[in-house]
Amino acid sequence: MSDDAMNRSWAGPIRRAAIAVILVGLSAAPRAADTARQVIEEAQKRTNATSQRYDGLLQTFDASHKTTEKRWSQERLGSHGLSRTVIRFTAPAEVKGVALLVVNHSDRASDQWMWTPAIERDRRIALQDRSTRFFGTDFSFEDLEERDVDQYDYRALGEEAIDGDACWKIESTPRQAKSSQYTKSVVWIRKDNYAFVRIESLIGNQVVRRLNYTNLSNIQGIWTARELTMTDLRRGSRTRLALDKVEYNLPLKDADFTLPAIRRP
Repeated sequence: MSDDAMNRSWAGPIRRAAIAVILVGLSAAPRAADTARQVIEEAQKRTNATSQRYDGLLQTFDASHKTTEKRWSQERLGSHGLSRTVIRFTAPAEVKGVALLVVNHSDRASDQWMWTPAIERDRRIALQDRSTRFFGTDFSFEDLEERDVDQYDYRALGEEAIDGDACWKIESTPRQAKSSQYTKSVVWIRKDNYAFVRIESLIGNQVVRRLNYTNLSNIQGIWTARELTMTDLRRGSRTRLALDKVEYNLPLKDADFTLPAIRRP
């Protein structure tokens, strides 16, 4: 048999085998959306804790570089998607005692109430008010909700380094029940420890807020950002939150995460 004839006799089986290998590979490879969700799930899993507490210093810098400072404490109880959080200002005197109760839900937007001791009044934060700034900071009320994996759909956007650390870049789109002010968000998650390092929130195709997580440290086995900086790109202002005394898995009580509880001094 000539060389040409031999090559022709082998060409068909080789092509068929190659196509079969490609098809098997395609069927076995996860879809990009599945992979993106798996990354988010793993990132959430690694921050699992029954409770959390920290003290925080808030510094807000407006467009003219004027700086204001506040202090707050935060306590959180419960599992992802079903947790409850109380944020309470501790200084300066004019805001001391102001508290926000956030009751998170896995299938819809959170319920929120704010207590203002100066007027001895609590009020429910309506859904249409969640896009407003929380007490002069660059965090909106919605930004203080917990991001649960089941409230979004995901799309992988590849990889990108942040501050020299390799990260997955993932687009998250809120499901209809989430009732979000944002059209979508883009999140960056470090590949070495699955820690969030950046979230950009968009309205339409415009990035309106950027949250950076920095000064990461391992606290009780959980990689924790000790500094969070929220930038409001439309206002040209930013708020830096520095966390002190971070603790996880404390014996907190259900009764401390209620409306009567936040009214207490």
